[in-house]
Amino acid sequence: MSTITALEASMRADIGKGASRRLRKTGLIPGIIYGAKQAPISINLQHHKIIKALEDEAFYSRILTLKLDGKDQQVVLKDLQRHPFKKQILHMDFLRVKSDEAIIRTIQLHFINETIAPGIKIGGGTVLHYEKEVEISCLPANLPDFIEVDVGNVELDQVIHFGDLKLPKGVKLASEKDAGLPVVTIHIPKVVEEETETAAPVAIETEITTEKKEDETADAASSDKDKDKDKDKDKGKEKGKDKK
Repeated sequence: MSTITALEASMRADIGKGASRRLRKTGLIPGIIYGAKQAPISINLQHHKIIKALEDEAFYSRILTLKLDGKDQQVVLKDLQRHPFKKQILHMDFLRVKSDEAIIRTIQLHFINETIAPGIKIGGGTVLHYEKEVEISCLPANLPDFIEVDVGNVELDQVIHFGDLKLPKGVKLASEKDAGLPVVTIHIPKVVEEETETAAPVAIETEITTEKKEDETADAASSDKDKDKDKDKDKGKEKGKDKK
């Protein structure tokens, strides 16, 4: 079990949004500890120390030791609230853990030996990561910082699934249903060919030709109408002469 022992916290009496805002202005982070059938405790943490601790990705999955007013609390980070655009932590939730109770945590995957994989060296493929984390279940003492995924023997188009991962002793997938889900593969990316634009001029020419035909048809129809009108006028004149 990996632990961080230099994380100090203090009890917090003032609660509420107003009290939390005042705390943040003094460089503190409001937080809470709960779980293990014990009453929740409101706490304060030093903002600059937490920012430093968060640089280690294992902080999010490790068992943390909070030194709270001289007493150690074994916890895991349950929730973290960040400011939308400032580099500021607004609130932290910690869950107590018991040594004899299994916990479920999301652990980072570390991919190794990718450059020597046959699918890359011989097949000329590219690595495609489907997942970068895995949800596991284990006792706190067996909680790893990360899980290694060895890609060194992966052939072209071969897939490693969650069920293929070599998990440490005492660690298992949180859900057996995830065993068939893909984690990583090596493949040759498909190149989508762009459609040629040779058909465009033909379409324009056809459109222009169609327009010409429509214009010619319209002109012909107009000419026929004019001829019909002239014929009607001539007939009218002839009828007038007959009456005379």
